[in-house]
Amino acid sequence: MVVFFSKSETESGVPEWAIVEVQGLIQIKKDQSGPTVVGDLHFFNRNKHPVLILGHHVLNGKEMKLEQPMAVIEKNENNGKVEYAVKAIVKKKLLFKSRPKPIISNVADRI
Repeated sequence: MVVFFSKSETESGVPEWAIVEVQGLIQIKKDQSGPTVVGDLHFFNRNKHPVLILGHHVLNGKEMKLEQPMAVIEKNENNGKVEYAVKAIVKKKLLFKSRPKPIISNVADRI
């Protein structure tokens, strides 16, 4: 599964996006209209390490630079004239390839 998210902007004001790549399948229940929130993405400052929280699971990933930057282009048609606009630039990807670890809360000891 591949998802795009906005990270920053270039000098020309074009947003810089990153690809979030997850090995496997994410099952979500789509019972609402509008955007679907899949999980929470966090970064740890000391080692630039991305962490993705999906429900009751945590995935640790790594940030990788793409060999070739990509452009996200939007096609607009006005009165038979076709125009293309650069919507974003993609230079990095966040790769989550390890198995998810369950989030375990503290359980009270039996008395």
